[in-house]
Amino acid sequence: VLPAVVDTAGAATSKTQVHAEAPDNTVFNWHLGDKGATEAAFKAARHVTRLDIVNNRLVPNPMEPRAAVGDYDQGEGAFTLYTTSQNPHVARLVLSAFIGIAPENKLRVIAPDVGGGFGSKIFIYAEETVCVWAAKKVGRPVKWTSDRTEAFLSDAHGRDHVTHAELAMDADGKMLAMRVHTTANLGAYLSTFSSSVPTYLYAPLLSGQYDIPAIYCEVDAVYTNTAPVDAYRGAGRPEATFVVERLVEVAARELGKDPAKFRTQNFVRKFPHQTPVIMMYDTGNYGASLKKALETIDYKGFGKRRRDSARNGKLRGIGFSAYIEACGIAPSAAVGSLGAGVGLWESAEVRVNPIGTVEVLTGSHSHGQGHETTFAQLVSDRLGVPLENVSIIHGDTDKVQMGMGTYGSRSGAVGMSAIFKAIDK
Repeated sequence: VLPAVVDTAGAATSKTQVHAEAPDNTVFNWHLGDKGATEAAFKAARHVTRLDIVNNRLVPNPMEPRAAVGDYDQGEGAFTLYTTSQNPHVARLVLSAFIGIAPENKLRVIAPDVGGGFGSKIFIYAEETVCVWAAKKVGRPVKWTSDRTEAFLSDAHGRDHVTHAELAMDADGKMLAMRVHTTANLGAYLSTFSSSVPTYLYAPLLSGQYDIPAIYCEVDAVYTNTAPVDAYRGAGRPEATFVVERLVEVAARELGKDPAKFRTQNFVRKFPHQTPVIMMYDTGNYGASLKKALETIDYKGFGKRRRDSARNGKLRGIGFSAYIEACGIAPSAAVGSLGAGVGLWESAEVRVNPIGTVEVLTGSHSHGQGHETTFAQLVSDRLGVPLENVSIIHGDTDKVQMGMGTYGSRSGAVGMSAIFKAIDK
């Protein structure tokens, strides 16, 4: 039995190397923020809270496993791939431009309602590539369906971070700086978007709702002998929130402060607000939101409820999470500053037929989100046609020429915005 590396924290110091060309099992070292300003703030701090956090690896495990059917038309020299993808257009792009199966105009990808995705069906997998390649080789359609064991072993996993975080405060409990070092386990091989999850989708959220003047984050990505890690339910954003809110909670306890008041004390109050980690907040009222939540749950009466529970031999606790999630990822100054250029757009085409029916071709993909209803409602309201006369078409690269797919809670914000603009034209 060959030795294996499975420990995230110890991967860089392991004597076992996953790839000979990757010394110390290092994929990359990445950082964001002003290191000098952060170190200066820590030197001036009266109190520093330190925390070690493990965000364990998760398996997406949708009820509907991945599947693919590849077909080859010898007369046309063209391929058709039926696959369980959240992003058929990107699947076509990867198969064409990077794997070299065929030019895009000779490759049709069809992704019907594929069931649960949770991020794990965004990527291109080896089985899809093999199906279309083998279909040409054997001269007939080739089908593959994953079983549950295969899904656990080969679907891209999520999370798997080991983090050391520090929060610097002055004598009054005002946050001065945050310092974060994360080791991200990316598995044995890089998946499609694995490098962006613990970096661009993670570090810019470390400011949370708080006015923190300086933040510095370092990320060391490592190889291990495990399944690849990629986007899963929030993809980097929940990992950042977990770090920030655990750090804030522990800091409040160390300072002897009420956790709600400590958060309110450090919330951003003036807008627009430029964070130290790229993001610009245009507006918000975080204090009012928390105040309303505290009133709704009768926070003032919580102490009595806890004492009553204790008399009955039960424990009662309360937790807080005041967070910001970057959703609806689209072309923006923030995305552009990270190198995305003009990408992350969405496409839409609205056709009005002679008999009064309407077809909407969208690059967003529906796999449980209800696009067939919500998108149709938008068109029905804007055009004044009956809802039942509106058809939503998606998931077919021959019918919808371009698209960016569904992920990151972007279908409403970006996909519906594209439809809205198409209607107005």
